Amino acid sequence: MSGPRLFEPITIGGTTLPNRIVIAPMCQYSAIDGAMTDWHLMHLGGLALSGAGLLTIEATAVEPEGRISYGDVGLWDDATEAAMARVLDGVRRYSDMPIAIQLGHAGRKASSDLPWHGGGQIGPDAANGWQTLAPSALPFEAHHTAPLALDADGLARITRAFADAARRADRLGLDAIQLHGAHGYLLHQFLSPLSNRRDDAYGGSLANRMRFPLAVYDAVRDAFAPDKPVTMRVSGTDWVAGGWDIESTIAFAQALEARGCAAIHVSSGGLDPRQAIPVGPGYQVPLARAVKDATAMPVVAVGLISAPEHAEAIIAGGDADMVALARAMLYDPRWPWHAAAELGATVAAPDQYLRCQPRRFKRLFEAKA
Repeated sequence: MSGPRLFEPITIGGTTLPNRIVIAPMCQYSAIDGAMTDWHLMHLGGLALSGAGLLTIEATAVEPEGRISYGDVGLWDDATEAAMARVLDGVRRYSDMPIAIQLGHAGRKASSDLPWHGGGQIGPDAANGWQTLAPSALPFEAHHTAPLALDADGLARITRAFADAARRADRLGLDAIQLHGAHGYLLHQFLSPLSNRRDDAYGGSLANRMRFPLAVYDAVRDAFAPDKPVTMRVSGTDWVAGGWDIESTIAFAQALEARGCAAIHVSSGGLDPRQAIPVGPGYQVPLARAVKDATAMPVVAVGLISAPEHAEAIIAGGDADMVALARAMLYDPRWPWHAAAELGATVAAPDQYLRCQPRRFKRLFEAKA
C-alpha cells in the first residue's frame, strides 16, 4: 500500500521538499530596527526541528517604511543581513530543513503597533511611527493617516528594494523566496480595485493593476539564483463586493506562471475592514482548488487546517499540492511528527530526540543514512 500523500516529496523549482507540509510565515514582532534577535533564533530553531518540508521566515520588509510594525524583520542593509545570517547559522547547525523567506512591503498597513499593544496604526509624528505609502491616498481605516500615493520614483525605488533583498537572501543561502501579494499589503493593494484608484498605467484595468506586482516578481526572479524557486502568496478574494476576486486571482496566477513562478500560496482577505469571511476549517481550500484547476504550477492551501486527516484529504483529493500551517504550528511545534504518527508515515527528527519515539510508533522517525 502507498503511504499518505502528505508525506510524499515534491520538487518546487530546483528545490525538493521531503513532504508537503509548509510552515507558513508568522510575524513575531520581535526585531530591533529590522534586525533579528535571539527570539528568532529560538523560534525558527525550534520549528526547524519539526519535520516539516519547508520553513518560511516571517514577512520581511524590503525597506524600513515597508514594515508592518516597528518590531518587524527587515532585509534592507548590511546590519539586517548580518543579524539574519547569525540566526540562520544557528538554525542550520542542527537542521537541514529547506528555508524560504517571505519578502514584502506593508504599504498603507504599515506603521502599526505590536498586536499585544492593540495593533492600531501609529501616526507619522508619534514614536515608532512613519508616513505610509500606497497605490492611492486611501487609508485602510477611515481614522488612519492617509498614505502617500506612490509616484514613478517611489515605484522604481521599491522595485529595486525587492531586488536588493532578493540578492541578500541569495547570499544568505536561503532556498526560496515567497513574495507577499496577500492580506492587504502593498502588492495586494495594487491588485485590488478597492485600494487602487490610479489613472495611470498602474491602475484601472486588471492588466494595469497587475503591472507593478508582476514587475516586482520579474525583478526578484532576475536577482535570485535561477535554480532556486520564487513563489507568490495571494489573497484569492477580498471577501468584499466589487473587490479582488477568484477570477482575477486566476488571471494573475496564469501571468505569474508564464513568467516562471514556481508555486502559488492561496490565502484570502486582509485588504478591507468590510470583509465578510466565512471562517471555518479549510474555508480557503476552494480558492486554492480553483487556482490549481487553472494552472500547472504547485498550489499551497492554507487556513484553519489543523487535523492531519484534513491535510491528507486536501492533498489526496487534488485540492492543492501542499498545505501550510501557521497558528497550528505555534500551538503544536511537533505537528508533523503527530501527523506522521496518525497517518502511518515517517518523519525526520534530530538524533537528540530519537529516544522520545513512543513504542507504538516504532517506525515513526526516519532511519539515518
